Amino acid sequence: QVQLVESGGDQVQPGGSLRLSCAASGFSFSTSPMTWARQVPGKEFEWVCSIFSGGGSSACEDSVEGRFTISRDNPKKMLYLQMTNLSVEDTAVYYCVRGYYTDGTEITSRSKGPGTWVTVSS
Repeated sequence: QVQLVESGGDQVQPGGSLRLSCAASGFSFSTSPMTWARQVPGKEFEWVCSIFSGGGSSACEDSVEGRFTISRDNPKKMLYLQMTNLSVEDTAVYYCVRGYYTDGTEITSRSKGPGTWVTVSS
């Protein structure tokens, strides 16, 4: 079955950087588009970035465009999210999701790992 394990979350100050990782197993990672999403507890899931299977094409939500970069290592079955110039509005639990989804409603029903907390505060 699909297994996704996110890691790398931490507490950082505004303007700081973090790199999130997602270890995938149980499916054909190299042929699967992937998505990073986030959720503030009690609120809806929010799309962050998505990447196609080959890694050559990706997109991010406007509020993180230019600050966040999604990437992948297919032989290692790993997905990454490099986050820079973090702001308090980026505080959330971050999840990786199998598939290419840009709508929070679609993301809600998809399998996810436990998530990793990112807290941005001074």
